Amino acid sequence: MKKIMYALTLGLGMSLFTAGNIQAQTVTTRSHKGTSTAIGAGLGAITGAAISHDKSKGAIIGGVAGAAGGYAVGAHKDRKYGRKRVYRKN
Repeated sequence: MKKIMYALTLGLGMSLFTAGNIQAQTVTTRSHKGTSTAIGAGLGAITGAAISHDKSKGAIIGGVAGAAGGYAVGAHKDRKYGRKRVYRKN
């Protein structure tokens, strides 16, 4: 009987010890729109600066056009696939 009580006490103690060390994960969602907009703006600015004779003006116009295109692609992905799930530890 003492061995059974000792084993139960040890098991309960270990379970309480490990339960305190478990960290919950938070689930957040992220939109495709933000990522696609940033990528589109960067690629548009690079392309606009490379093509245009006036580099700064071409980069600005290309960045705006790329951001608009990236936003449209991201919005389509959000409608089709839903938002991305991101798991983070606290």
